[in-house]
Amino acid sequence: MVAAIALLPSAIAAADATEAADVLLSQGKPVATSTVESSTYAGTKAVDGKTSTRWASAEGADPQWLRIDLGQSAAVHRVVLTWEAAYAKKYRIEVSDDGTQFTPAATVDNGDGNTDDLTLNAHGRYVRFVGVSRATSYGYSFWEMQVYGSTDSSGDTQAPTTPTALTAGATTATSAALSWSAATDNVGVAGYDILRNGTAVATSTTLSYTDTGLTPDTSYSYAVRARDAAGNLSGPSTPITVKTKAGTGTSFVLAAAGDIAERCTASSSSCAHVKTAKLVEQLNPAAVITMGDNQYDDAHLSDFKAYYDKTWGKFKSITHPIPGNHESYDDTKFKGYEDYFGAIAKPQGKRYYSWEMGNWHFIALDSNDFVTHDEFAEPPQITWLKQDLANNKKGCVAAYYHHPRWSSGDHGDNPDSIQLWNLMTANKVDLVLNGHDHDYERFVPQNADGKADANGPVEIVGGSGGANLYDLSPAHDTTAKLLKTYGVLKLSMTDTTFQTQLIGVDGKVLDSSPTYTCH
Repeated sequence: MVAAIALLPSAIAAADATEAADVLLSQGKPVATSTVESSTYAGTKAVDGKTSTRWASAEGADPQWLRIDLGQSAAVHRVVLTWEAAYAKKYRIEVSDDGTQFTPAATVDNGDGNTDDLTLNAHGRYVRFVGVSRATSYGYSFWEMQVYGSTDSSGDTQAPTTPTALTAGATTATSAALSWSAATDNVGVAGYDILRNGTAVATSTTLSYTDTGLTPDTSYSYAVRARDAAGNLSGPSTPITVKTKAGTGTSFVLAAAGDIAERCTASSSSCAHVKTAKLVEQLNPAAVITMGDNQYDDAHLSDFKAYYDKTWGKFKSITHPIPGNHESYDDTKFKGYEDYFGAIAKPQGKRYYSWEMGNWHFIALDSNDFVTHDEFAEPPQITWLKQDLANNKKGCVAAYYHHPRWSSGDHGDNPDSIQLWNLMTANKVDLVLNGHDHDYERFVPQNADGKADANGPVEIVGGSGGANLYDLSPAHDTTAKLLKTYGVLKLSMTDTTFQTQLIGVDGKVLDSSPTYTCH
């Protein structure tokens, strides 16, 4: 008994020395994961030293894992997991020398979501959490995964040189592209850590990286540092400041068509607007655009209620309409159109107006004004349009009106739309949508003279919403696609780009544009 007591202080001293030798090895180190719920919950969030950020795997799937590269071999004595609500019921901690072959070092079969402080006796460079069974319907999520131990004293201890020439490339509302010149090392550079506002957010094995998930119209400070296979780190490069573009960081899909509702209903198998309305429903768009001639032949309120309302009327609450020439075929011009659509027919007091979604400015025009206007006076709509374009603060612009400037359909080119088209080209509008000709035609970007020009708008005639189709004339030199068919335009918009598709009534994609970057 006396001997045992006499040895106790030595044992305590040895234990204290071992504990003192252990340090936090995982913070800021490279991380790989099986999945992430979104970029907001990236694996790097689990080793950033913050209890307000976290990693989260994709929901509803087992198993999932998160792997930390300690940078060099180490004795691993302790792992601390600080769980969020989506915790693991069963999981294990594994260690590996090469990042491929892992050995289990600790197993938990009765997790309760509290902070887990696990004691290990393992050795390796890579430490991996493997979630085996979730305790919730979500994924796996923890605020921090901390690995404690001591690195091997032998081996390479020389740090790489500091990377130089860090430069910003293309930026969007939510991303920033970076590149830099290579660092050197006595053994070899294994990778580069990207530091955003002083915190390592990613590692790249090349000389470039695109940081994503950023906030629009926000400035970020970036630096990079080199690391070698032993985990030695260079100093950070000279920092640069990058500002993301204005926008919302959102993307959305719109549905669009003109020349829609003939006087027919679902009782007729040939009734096309019944079929195109089903396409809109399948697209589940954020909004619907109509390019005029919504109702045929004379657009009385009774016609709107009997035909258009039974199909495209389902989307009335998200529709941004404009009138075509058929809307003027009423006892009082436009009365049926205005009575049916109500406030959305004239949301700003006129049959022309503008609205916005994401980083897009949309201009809805009534081109009937230009078929009959006084050529010696500037129409009020043109005065309004010039001011609306001047006031716009959004990065992308689309306009839509019934009568197309350029068309290979039955009506052909429309000189009455020259004023509108010239304003579109002069103000670098990105996309112009029209109807009037009952067909589909997509043009390459054109200038004021109808010549191919990357700086001009993309014009699309989408008069394929359901009215009886017209015969086609020879295509223009700038025509990218010309079809005599029914269908709906699917417009896929981001803060800086757009891409269009024509979806046929059989659900097939009949035409796809390139992805265009906004001017």
